[in-house]
Amino acid sequence: MTGRTLVLLRHAHAEPETSLGDARRTLSAHGRRQAAALGPVLAEQLGHIDVALVSSALRTTETYKLVASGLPEAPAADVREELYAAGPREVLALLAEVPEDVEQVLVVGHEPTISSLAHLLDGERSALAEMLFLGISTANAAVLEVPVPWADLDRSTARLVRILRPEL
Repeated sequence: MTGRTLVLLRHAHAEPETSLGDARRTLSAHGRRQAAALGPVLAEQLGHIDVALVSSALRTTETYKLVASGLPEAPAADVREELYAAGPREVLALLAEVPEDVEQVLVVGHEPTISSLAHLLDGERSALAEMLFLGISTANAAVLEVPVPWADLDRSTARLVRILRPEL
């Protein structure tokens, strides 16, 4: 089976860190608008999401909840504590566990992991991937075509096809 899609989403804009710590940062008002606006964009471009792997940080779970409200039949968030501090290789290890018949996966995480992973996976070294080398903005999603099984996803095995942004 081919035709898999991986969407790597950086959480929406968050409030500054407080005494509660980084993991408990909430979305700002702007971030809530970003996330709510991104859901319909993802729905229009992708149609559906089969699996949503979401960091356990509050700002990522809030981002997914708002994004999911704009998706048809959004899957329940698979909240993963290990995504909070994961690097690209740790995210790849989680993706390797995704069943082969799953077509579209969304990962909601943090910088610099999101942009680094998109850059690592892009086999074409496209101009788009080179732009991501410098980072990805809040509530932006890198969309990659994945022609290999999830367990075989690795350096240069996918193709970055677009960056989706909320329409505010």
